[in-house]
Amino acid sequence: MDFKPCVNIRKEWDIVGARQLGREQAKEVGFGTVDQARIATAISELARNIYLYAGKGKICFEVINEFDHKGLKISAIDQGPGIRDLNQVMQDGYSTSGGLGAGLPGVKRLMDHFEITTEVDEGTQIHTIKWLR
Repeated sequence: MDFKPCVNIRKEWDIVGARQLGREQAKEVGFGTVDQARIATAISELARNIYLYAGKGKICFEVINEFDHKGLKISAIDQGPGIRDLNQVMQDGYSTSGGLGAGLPGVKRLMDHFEITTEVDEGTQIHTIKWLR
């Protein structure tokens, strides 16, 4: 079984740790600096959401090799309150924190694959993949 490095998100500083590990992982996979920045931005958004809305959770990384395709899978997992209105959260410009509202739609644009499952009072799991071009 492959080891999947994870960063626990409990305090604001953990967002930086997740970003740094993600950037290192992206560099190891072979992503250029522009895609490394995109990946780091997506990680920041996912980790910040865990910190702000769930209180705690984790960001996990997995290098993917399939069909001559190499990529980086990033999973954000929490046992927070879940997302009550997923359609609203996935709209551009929507923000509950007073931020820019790039949020999850921004993550979806930055990555090549985006999948979210959420259950109220159970938590949220977001799985994203960036493929190496």
